[in-house]
Amino acid sequence: MWIEQILFPLGAIVGITAYAMSAFAIGGWVERSAVFFFNSLFLYSLFRAWQFRRSGEFERKQQWLTRAVAILLGIATTRPVMGVLFATSTLTHLKPQQFFGIAFWIGFSINTIAIEFWLRSRKHSFQFEKTAAHS
Repeated sequence: MWIEQILFPLGAIVGITAYAMSAFAIGGWVERSAVFFFNSLFLYSLFRAWQFRRSGEFERKQQWLTRAVAILLGIATTRPVMGVLFATSTLTHLKPQQFFGIAFWIGFSINTIAIEFWLRSRKHSFQFEKTAAHS
């Protein structure tokens, strides 16, 4: 697909530049560690998808590409988490420097865990359907 010819190199560029962006992390080492961990997981997932695409294993490519996109969208999940932490900062007395890293870990973890549960549940249902079809 032509979209994948664009997606893989752009994903690599986004992933590589994300490391540099974490140099100015508001949340300090906690934020940097979240960016490093989930960015590395994103790049690994993207690389695995690319490998499976090249070998013609399209179902496995789709699984790894789904993981990569879900991790990438973790930033969208981080924003409402951050919004809640901003809104409750008068009660918790936490400053952005204290909760940015926590928000990153929560937001990216939600997406990563949710997509893994979803992929694994689909895998079992697919295997069940495959077995039932052969019976």
